Parts: sequence; structure tokens; C-alpha cells
Amino acid sequence: SMDDLLREFLTETGESLDVVDVELVRFEQEPNNTKILDNIFRLVHTIKGTCGFLGLPRLEALTHAAETLMGNFRGGNKAVTGEAVTLVLATIDRIKALLDELERNQAEPEGNDGDLIAELGDDVQHAQVARVLGQQPGHDLARGRREARLQLQRVARLRVQDLVDQRGDRLARERTNR
Repeated sequence: SMDDLLREFLTETGESLDVVDVELVRFEQEPNNTKILDNIFRLVHTIKGTCGFLGLPRLEALTHAAETLMGNFRGGNKAVTGEAVTLVLATIDRIKALLDELERNQAEPEGNDGDLIAELGDDVQHAQVARVLGQQPGHDLARGRREARLQLQRVARLRVQDLVDQRGDRLARERTNR
């Protein structure tokens, strides 16, 4: 079931974050170490991809912004300053907090991370995303949107399960045919 996927996602992400915690300490000491940058980038990238798959828009938006920043560090387009390191640490902390909530309630907490997203990308695009996220709709509208999203997630869940089943069947067939 989807809840198994969610549990698996939380377990794997938790383990990856433990590894990254060690990396982050090193990142503070050696901010331009490309191997550490690569590892942190990979983690955020993986979380982002899975969030899209699991229908977690809040985490997806935050990890997308973090991934973009880490990508700029890796590409040498942005200097890894002390402020940048602090920002990355703050973002990882926020990701952990969201994951804890997700584990407790099987759902993302209400709200958005426009504050961090705006800081993660000084570029126009992120500022726009932050502005859009910051416009909280009126309560009824919010509830309507939440119900619509739940409906979509239910549909997506069935579709994901179908895809997972199909892939499982295909893999099983390929093994038999070898």
C-alpha cells in the first residue's frame, strides 16, 4: 500500500539524513569539499523526487529550492559562504521537522516554507514561488483545495500502486525469461 511506500520513504530518508548529519559537520569545516557537496545534493535530490511521487508538495518545494542552491555550489556559480552553510543546515533541520510531522500524522503539516525558499534562491524564480506560497487562501477555499488534493492523492495512490505492481510483474517476467 501507499502507506508502506511512505513508511519506506521515511525510513530511508531518516537513514540518509543520519549520514548527511556527519557530512554537514564536515561541510562546516570544509565548505568547498566537492564530495560532501555531492552527497548533500544527492540526498536532497532523492527526497525531492520521491516527494513528487508521494504527493508531498510542501517538502517537494523546499527540497527543490535546496537542490537548486546545492547545484549552484557544485557548479561553482555560487560561493559557499558561512551564511550559505548556515542556510543549508537550517533547511536540513526544517526537512527533518516536516518528516517528523509526516511520520506522526501521515500527512504534511499545513503551511509553507516561503521564508527559507526565498533565502535559498535569491533569484527571481524562487522569490515568485515564495510569494505564491505566501498567499494563503481564505479558510473555506483552503479546505476545498485540501479536499481536492486529498482526492487527487487517492487517485495518485491507486495509480502509483498500479505502476508499482506492473513494474513488479515486469521484473518477475524478465527474471523468468532469463
